[in-house]
Amino acid sequence: MAKKAPRRTAERILEVTLDLFNRFGEPNVSTTLISAELGISPGNLYYHYPAKDELINSLFERYEKALSELLGAADGVRNVEDAWFFLHSLFEIIWEYRFLYRDLNDLLSKNRLLETRFQGVLKNKTRAIRALLSGMSRSGALDIDTREVEATANCMVVVLTYWLSYEYVRDPRRALEPDNAQQALLRGAQHVLNLLAPYLEAGQRQHLLQLAGVYQTPT
Repeated sequence: MAKKAPRRTAERILEVTLDLFNRFGEPNVSTTLISAELGISPGNLYYHYPAKDELINSLFERYEKALSELLGAADGVRNVEDAWFFLHSLFEIIWEYRFLYRDLNDLLSKNRLLETRFQGVLKNKTRAIRALLSGMSRSGALDIDTREVEATANCMVVVLTYWLSYEYVRDPRRALEPDNAQQALLRGAQHVLNLLAPYLEAGQRQHLLQLAGVYQTPT
């Protein structure tokens, strides 16, 4: 049992660090604050993670793994209902690691590993969205010119990547609080899917409007 203790401490450090990063933003959280929140000495923290970048990179690896597992499901999207569920699930992962998106430009400017790995994330998101478009086209839910697929996929990825930043700018004091999570994610999924509205089969377009109506709240 004693051999498992260090691993458990390392897990607790990451859990608390993620919570603090999400609440206050990564630039505003020091390793001193993390160790104080955990009730451990700074030396104990440094034993597991000798630098703050190692904490960030470890959390990013978790995010990347969860994202990769979900993106594989894009091949199974056939209609608006599937796409809505897929995009909402994607936003849930983004929300869980929202510090990455809230402080994205700052993080990329300071962390070379994150800079290169996040480029891979964008490529994987775009690849998944192209698969989503392809599946919906084959099923007849979507009618889009092949020449428009790349630009449409890129636009969808832009909204996916910067939606939480938009929410934050719109309402800095409340946007990234847990109580507002579901509505923020639903709005994000709706706006990404709205980019497909001109290409949707009539019944599918109506279904999108119905879904949006069910979850619509004043902004």
